[in-house]
Amino acid sequence: MRNFWLTMNVPFFAMAPMEDVTDAAFRRMFAKYGKPDITWTEFTSADGLVLASEYGQKVLRAKLAFSEGERPIVAQLFSAVPERMEKAARLCASLGFDGIDINMGCPDHSIEKGGAGAALIKTPELAREIICAARRGAGDVPVSVKTRIGYYHEQIDTWIPNLLAERPAALTVHLRTRKEMSLVPAHWEHMPRIRNWRDELSPETRLLGNGDVNTIAMARDRIAHSGCDGVMIGRGLFGNPWFFSEQVPTPQQRIDALIEHIQLFENLLGGIANYATMKKHYKAYIHGWDHAKDLRVKLMETNDAAAAIAILQAAR
Repeated sequence: MRNFWLTMNVPFFAMAPMEDVTDAAFRRMFAKYGKPDITWTEFTSADGLVLASEYGQKVLRAKLAFSEGERPIVAQLFSAVPERMEKAARLCASLGFDGIDINMGCPDHSIEKGGAGAALIKTPELAREIICAARRGAGDVPVSVKTRIGYYHEQIDTWIPNLLAERPAALTVHLRTRKEMSLVPAHWEHMPRIRNWRDELSPETRLLGNGDVNTIAMARDRIAHSGCDGVMIGRGLFGNPWFFSEQVPTPQQRIDALIEHIQLFENLLGGIANYATMKKHYKAYIHGWDHAKDLRVKLMETNDAAAAIAILQAAR
């Protein structure tokens, strides 16, 4: 197996998979300005990759487009049907991904309705079947899992051992339950117990923590105090492609980078993704100086990329 996880220097820092955020344009920005140690795609429906129409396939494949500068890159999939997970994992392996990750933590109702995402916490036997199916499809590409500490309540001593019994290449734990969503502080105090289970059941599995980490300094502190191997960062990345390089950008650099981000979005995803998804980045990029709010208001009123770029160019 070509398991890149075993060659990673510890500690390491990963980009979290985020729907309508970690798309091809977003990832390309980080590859240029501050590359994470590991890059993740948005989560992608394994069912769709197997069953979707020609247009649906085009949209889903756009989620999986990547550049060489993003390696090692992991494709995240979700499904509650082992056969479809196996086929989708085989496809991702053929596309050249370095790893395949299974989402077992997403709380979205539409995902859970199909038995996938966080719903798999309630069906551990099926979760294990899904891991085995992904491994069959992936061949020599390593398979990892991202999950939570429980569903309605903390279930570390039952749920986590079920996953580790399948010896995933890596396990990322969002340190909240599904019920808690992101409404309470992440329970980093539980990570040492998760690490102990890892050490006992699957010592080669790389362990990542996720939740409430907004700087690299904070990530290093979490690793030092909890004993995990790495940290996955999500919301802290918004509007900050310099995150992993720890550069502090000037207002001018923020404006220039946002123009570049919009242009990449249009070039890579125009006609596939809705322009409105770019708007969630505007507040994150444009803040911290006089009149930044006025500029943001203008950007939020735009209906296309060209209008937003013209406003930003005028603000330089």
